[in-house]
Amino acid sequence: MEKGSATSTPSPEKDALAWAHSARFLTTAAQLNQLPTSELPEVAFVGRSNAGKSTAINTIAQQRQLAYASKTPGRTQHINLFNLGPKTAPNQIWADLPGYGYAAVERTAKLRWQEVMARYLEIRRNLAAVVHMIDSRHGFTELDKQLLAFVAPRVQTGEVKLLVLLTKADKLNRKEAAESMRQAQEVLAEVVTDESDVGLVLFSALKKQGVGDVALALQEWTATPEQAEAEALAQQQAAAAAQDDFDDSEKS
Repeated sequence: MEKGSATSTPSPEKDALAWAHSARFLTTAAQLNQLPTSELPEVAFVGRSNAGKSTAINTIAQQRQLAYASKTPGRTQHINLFNLGPKTAPNQIWADLPGYGYAAVERTAKLRWQEVMARYLEIRRNLAAVVHMIDSRHGFTELDKQLLAFVAPRVQTGEVKLLVLLTKADKLNRKEAAESMRQAQEVLAEVVTDESDVGLVLFSALKKQGVGDVALALQEWTATPEQAEAEALAQQQAAAAAQDDFDDSEKS
């Protein structure tokens, strides 16, 4: 074989990371009725305000500021959507939901967002999967278990997949990491059924631990090319209609 004629074997992990890197902002919504209707599989990222959710999203996408991390945890109270895949035919949507559980947030705001998130997890039609961030040092708190309960019925039937990331794993030694995994598995056993698809990953944004595994899992949940093309057309038509409405209002 001549020098330089060898071809490198494609890496599924590298392909998945390249796909994740395509993430770009789509829209933001303060209420569920402001979210666009879509046929694309939507993956929701949820977690406590200090669980490292924004950092994890940015690390998976290999972008420094894709997900916005407020200087005051818990203050960001919008659902932010991102398109994934080719620009002309996106094949997945990421939904970054507000962090929960920050003590300084006003009680009424907490209750309102708890209701919004519960409704989203219970009824969002195209929700395909939930990525739940849990601080590996503390495990599932009562608030984490409450959020899990919102989506549990859909997870148990297999309608919605669940991937739990035990974040900040670099702060644990091997024994502590094993114990964190064991405790998480104990909690998740309550939602595991023959139909469910539940995953658990030790994750460290700092050490890039688990990043490739998560990207691979996310990429597996993409839409078919036919679905992506139909969605791209629908988004173009919606944008054109919005522009027409704007032009009409300007004329009047």
